[in-house]
Amino acid sequence: MSLSIKNRIYHKLAGVSPGGSSIRPWLHRRRGVTIGKNVWISQYVYIDELHPEALIIGDNCSIGLRSSIFTHFYWGPRREDNGFGPVVIEEDVFVGPHCVILPQVRIGRGSVIKAGTVVSRNVPRGVFWGTPSPEAQALVGIPLISDTGYLQFLRGLKPIRRKH
Repeated sequence: MSLSIKNRIYHKLAGVSPGGSSIRPWLHRRRGVTIGKNVWISQYVYIDELHPEALIIGDNCSIGLRSSIFTHFYWGPRREDNGFGPVVIEEDVFVGPHCVILPQVRIGRGSVIKAGTVVSRNVPRGVFWGTPSPEAQALVGIPLISDTGYLQFLRGLKPIRRKH
């Protein structure tokens, strides 16, 4: 069986296997991911299928449910200037559920990544990182339902002006 096929089988098993601090990290290590001690990987975590060896997860980290970690976005040959690059998650980092970590990112020691965050640049150590809390953007004049189209919905929006 080729390395690529084994890698994909281990990846699929890691997504649904029990043992967030035992079996799942073990399977990802078998794929080539460098994983420290006392690491929790939740279920359904996607770790890059082509280049798992480009991911380093330090000691005492937690990767939240359904998060995705990419070490590449490219077509053609692998180069840093076309979307390939290592991802380093330093020690004591908590990545909340449903986060996306893109290539060439380093998350600093002790940082916490807010649930649902897309991490596209380096995160300093010891910070709480994420987008601002959601808030109302517009008033809905025409509801987006099966009887109305998307363009009608858009025309019915009334932006909410914020005082600064």
